[in-house]
Amino acid sequence: MNDSSGSQHQHVNGKPKQLQFVGSPIMNNGPKHRPLTPMRRFRGIACVGTILSTAFLLIVYIAPVTTFLVRLFSVHYSRKITSFLFGMWLSLWPFLFEKINKTKVVFSGENVPPAKRVLLFANHRTEVDWMYLWNLALRKGQLGYIKYILKSSLMKLPVLSWAFHLFEFIPVERKWEIDERIIQNRLSKFRDLRDPLWLAVFPEGTDYTQQKCIKSQEYAVEHGLPVLENVLLPKTKGFIICLEELRSSLDAVYDVTMAYKHRQPDFLDNVYGIDPSEVHIHIRTVELKNIPTSEDEVADWIVERFRQKDELLSDFSIRGHFPDEGGEGDISTLRCIANFFAIVSLTGIFLYLTLFSSVWFKIYVVVSCVYLTVITYYSIHPTELMSSLRAKNDLYKML
Repeated sequence: MNDSSGSQHQHVNGKPKQLQFVGSPIMNNGPKHRPLTPMRRFRGIACVGTILSTAFLLIVYIAPVTTFLVRLFSVHYSRKITSFLFGMWLSLWPFLFEKINKTKVVFSGENVPPAKRVLLFANHRTEVDWMYLWNLALRKGQLGYIKYILKSSLMKLPVLSWAFHLFEFIPVERKWEIDERIIQNRLSKFRDLRDPLWLAVFPEGTDYTQQKCIKSQEYAVEHGLPVLENVLLPKTKGFIICLEELRSSLDAVYDVTMAYKHRQPDFLDNVYGIDPSEVHIHIRTVELKNIPTSEDEVADWIVERFRQKDELLSDFSIRGHFPDEGGEGDISTLRCIANFFAIVSLTGIFLYLTLFSSVWFKIYVVVSCVYLTVITYYSIHPTELMSSLRAKNDLYKML
């Protein structure tokens, strides 16, 4: 899940700097933390199978009600109900990571308050960074409201594309002339201060690899930008447009830096519980008054924040931890188990209705799948009928 690419980076203060090229970016890739045993493979497949099957049935049965019928009368309450149910399902992933796979999540930096409207920007160390932001949002009671800017190709995934659309994620083409309008249009629909929003942005635009880092360093040397070892230079335009659209309604901006012990995980490592042994999440709060307003100054500012991230990660590779550890407690095992059984029980009821009850439930499932496919393919979000009627009524009065 990535930030919109847009054009390349601007010069810092418009002046090239003489910087020494770094040819060996730091990679923290030790041996696998745990062996892939048949039991781990079976458990991982069973857990993900359960999570995906519950997603399918919950979306098919509930989405037409919450994202169509309720939304016709109130977009706010449609989002509220949908996000509550989404958060219940999404919390299955932190349960898998922390309680079943025994991955230790270590928070450091500031103990941030549970703000309702947040713009969060993070480094993109691996393909699964975005999943561990769920562990933070769960602790802040905002899990159901987290949203991402993602590659439009992900909207072709079966079932998951339905979820991405219903939860109003922002798909981008990685062509700024197209993406700017898409991002502005989507974010313009989130100006209601009653709607909580956690928008997560990865300004690097892609996950970190040694080859990408070398290219980023070459670009930095050529354009007088900081030469970074542990992060890529941020692509600034996507972040700038998000900040411009949301600035007046934000409660907080969180600067998040992520690192792993002792090996960078991929998706299957997460599923099987092989890696990582520890996820370290460092959080800094940024006051909006301290963020510049002009585009050039914001571009310089975000580059400087990534230079600071690079220093944090260099220090992490030496010390094995970020500064100021602590501040966030463990998630409740009892609540995780209770939530798991609630989701599985609800899914079991829907499965029974589909397979063993009236034929009308089978028809409902088919109609729902068609509805979800159509609104996702054409990127349709039903509008609030009552608002439209009030607008027309006001227009008639004016005439």
